[in-house]
Amino acid sequence: MKFTNTTFFALLTFLTISCNNKEKTDQSAAPNFLFILADDMGYSDLGCYGSEIQTPNLDRLANNGMRFTRFYNAARCCPSRAALLTGLYPHQAGIGSMTQNFGHPSYLGHLKSNAATIAEILGQNGYNTYQVGKWHVGDDRPFWPDKKGFHQHFTFLNGASSYYNLWPYRAGGDSMKMALNSERFYPGDGFYMTDAFSDYAVDFIDKDDEQPFFMYLAYTAPHWPLHARPEDIAKYRGRYSMGWDSLRVQRWQKMKRLGVISSDTPLSERSPDLPAWEEIPLEERATWDTRMALYAAVIDRMDQGIGRVVRKLEEKGELENTLIFFLSDNGGSPERMLRTIYPTDGEPGSVRSFPTYWAHWANVSNTPFRFYKGWVQEGGIATPFIAHWPNTIPKARINAHTLGHIVDLLPTALDAAGVSYPDKIGQRVIQPTAGLSILPALKGEAQAGHETLFWEHEGARAIRKGDWKLVANNYDILSSSWTTNRQWRLFNLKEDPSELTDVFDQNRELAHQMIDEYENWANANGILSPMEFTQMKADYKRRTNKESGEVRKAK
Repeated sequence: MKFTNTTFFALLTFLTISCNNKEKTDQSAAPNFLFILADDMGYSDLGCYGSEIQTPNLDRLANNGMRFTRFYNAARCCPSRAALLTGLYPHQAGIGSMTQNFGHPSYLGHLKSNAATIAEILGQNGYNTYQVGKWHVGDDRPFWPDKKGFHQHFTFLNGASSYYNLWPYRAGGDSMKMALNSERFYPGDGFYMTDAFSDYAVDFIDKDDEQPFFMYLAYTAPHWPLHARPEDIAKYRGRYSMGWDSLRVQRWQKMKRLGVISSDTPLSERSPDLPAWEEIPLEERATWDTRMALYAAVIDRMDQGIGRVVRKLEEKGELENTLIFFLSDNGGSPERMLRTIYPTDGEPGSVRSFPTYWAHWANVSNTPFRFYKGWVQEGGIATPFIAHWPNTIPKARINAHTLGHIVDLLPTALDAAGVSYPDKIGQRVIQPTAGLSILPALKGEAQAGHETLFWEHEGARAIRKGDWKLVANNYDILSSSWTTNRQWRLFNLKEDPSELTDVFDQNRELAHQMIDEYENWANANGILSPMEFTQMKADYKRRTNKESGEVRKAK
């Protein structure tokens, strides 16, 4: 066959078009991803996990998807967010504590350069990437979402704020910051943070082009202060006059009926430092009812927003091909936040209020477990986890078998997208992921998940190996009168899922093997001992106080 220049270029053009069409076809078949993260929400706070709170949109996702009952976060805001974004344990990502930079590689307060975010990886593989909501993995400009792979973002950069504005709540505080696509954003009149996050999520999806997308939607709800719309509060006012003891039992019973806990799961006792509801004077009960009504209203509004996001996906014909994950960054919070400079002379839930719901109701949120946010017993780290993907996930499935962790979200998404985890991005050498893809479990296949999982947060330590869990809490994190020592305790979660009976002494050989395995993991990842962390934190405080004093003196 004789080739002319014209024939050659015609063939080259044909092959180029064919390759481009194949690329477009492959991209159009690639799934979208929507990761939704709640803030300070307990294991039992959704209707589909046992709650009385109205969450019809999340319940619908659960009923048309899969609920996991053995899924974990990393115990607190920053560590969980770092793990979700990078697929690494928090210390590997540089956020072993919070956003203070302690000058230690595992405690930098921002994401390390050798930790790749899911947005960076997917963005290099044909995806549009969006971040909406709370960030809290690096407040300073070099660590904003647009520097971590997100093409567009609407971001609250800090850890907590009013839902209505960016007023500081600590003395001398002026660091509450929001940003829109790399520029500072300042809320105007009528602003309500939960609604704003939902609005921008809807808008980004609406304007998305034909490329697949990844969106990380991180609500501040239901983190304090419990600022809620009056119409949402009205749904729940008076609902909680039964008190926390009766409500815990009610939720526990519903959880068993739903199958999110086994029928023989015991209900842990009320935390011993909390009073029985019957001990609360009648004239104080309305105040307590309001606190929980506010909390419920904040979750209700978040669910409404999630419903709007899902409807936008439906309108665009993208819902069937979008893998949605929903989970919480830690358990319910016992924090009281009594010492603030925030104005508190308004109605509870209004702009001039700063309500929290205290440990009394957080104990309900974490039913049937013990303890709270910041602890590494089940009440602090067990999370509701919903997966929805109509093209792949069997409907109305409860997965009580797969042992999963928030580090698994990144490798699962890459697996679903057919994207390889990189060894390098540019000149940056990237750490291997700590997570596992749970795609087989999502498809309804039997998958055990992790054999061993680890936790450490500011001295609180844990290792889970199969059904065995070894825990040593650090009660310096949050105040409690319950045993303030840091000794290891061992629980068999198959027989004792609520961690009621310490069996360390009956299984000392196993316990010490697990302690050794924990210490090896900690040493490999630059994790400090509780005493070392306490000393590092004290040194940091002295150093920053000295620097602040020198600045004031210079002025």
